[in-house]
Amino acid sequence: MTVGRALLRAWRQSVVRLCLILLGTAFLGFLFDRLWAVLALTAFGVIGWHYWRLHRLLAQLYRRRHLREIDGRGLWDDLEMLLHRRQDEGRQRVKRLLGLVRGYRHAAGLMPDAVLLVRRDDGTIDWANRQARRLLALGPQGREGRVPEALPDPRVAQWMAEGQVDEPLLDLPCPTDPNVRLSLRLVPYSATQWLMVLRDVTKLLRLEQLRRDFVANVSHELRTPLTVIHGYLDIIDDEDYPELARMLGEMRRQSQRMSQLVEDLLTLSRLEAQESLDAREPVAMAPLLVTLAREAEALSGGRHRIRVVDRAGIDLAGNTRELHSAFSNLVSNAVRYTPVDGSIDVAFERSTDGGATLAVRDTGYGIPAQHLPRLTERFYRVSTSRARETGGTGLGLSIVKHVLNLHGAHLEISSEVGRGSRFACVFGPEAVLPRAQADAP
Repeated sequence: MTVGRALLRAWRQSVVRLCLILLGTAFLGFLFDRLWAVLALTAFGVIGWHYWRLHRLLAQLYRRRHLREIDGRGLWDDLEMLLHRRQDEGRQRVKRLLGLVRGYRHAAGLMPDAVLLVRRDDGTIDWANRQARRLLALGPQGREGRVPEALPDPRVAQWMAEGQVDEPLLDLPCPTDPNVRLSLRLVPYSATQWLMVLRDVTKLLRLEQLRRDFVANVSHELRTPLTVIHGYLDIIDDEDYPELARMLGEMRRQSQRMSQLVEDLLTLSRLEAQESLDAREPVAMAPLLVTLAREAEALSGGRHRIRVVDRAGIDLAGNTRELHSAFSNLVSNAVRYTPVDGSIDVAFERSTDGGATLAVRDTGYGIPAQHLPRLTERFYRVSTSRARETGGTGLGLSIVKHVLNLHGAHLEISSEVGRGSRFACVFGPEAVLPRAQADAP
């Protein structure tokens, strides 16, 4: 039976019942010559009965009682039957949801990583799995405080206030064991809660440190034999050995390339070992841009159209040598990977947020989109043969990324195959300084 037909049937039954009651009382009133009085009393009785049914139903609902299942006649009986069904459906839905919640909590409890359910407004811990309670020394339910108290490192409170869901917080000491290092990640859970995932990254950091030490030590040890080889090659005169001139020239080029590779590895190891800049100094951008233009012209040898534009009229706060190294890497890459008669534009401009951007744009070969996310990896090559021809080490963009990270900046890369590329160093407002009068053009 459809809903409309069931409702119509109940309505008809109630109307028929009411009409029969009124007709019966009217007949009695007519017999006793009290028609209107009997009808009035009957009407008040019907109204009182309806109010009594309404009161009983509301009282059961307020007290959260389970309504009885009835198969009666009339609107009130149908209403109680429908409410009874809705209560059963709601209880079954709650049971299913509770089962899902228990399943999720059981799965979270078995995870090897620590998981916390944290309020967004004040960092209160609503729930924690077994691993989180062990790492942070929490109570049985994980409801013994707030995250900034369980993790007293000042970086945690700022990181949570900023809602850094894209950037995890790395290398954080564990409060129960300083030798254990943690990484934290925030995941949006609801409008009022974060899901915080803590992972023990002690072994990974040790392996990374071993790799850095190995690269730094090997690079340092290679310096001496390379210097000797390069020195002996410079002593040999090609005119004395004309039959070896070609081989000697190739050996010199390869030894120089290997020396440059060693220097880049040492630079990268030094940058990776730094957590922040020791001190920030005013970086005079006007003379630095002039130097970049001169270096680009020398490397190009007149084969490209090079333009350097300063539209910002400001200086930066940072390390002059490191920033020069980063900017020079981008400019030299643009020259190497741009065909003859191509153009290279270097623009220093203000950003809309009050920061500054130094962008290097070229009309080179361009880079396919699938390679862009990996360009700053060590030794990553888009085209191995082309990189070998240009003589690059494959570490330039990695050095640029680390230099910018130390300065609180980041690298933005956009490219289109056949139309060129754009590499932009983006600095925040905190890195901007008024240009010194002596540096103004």
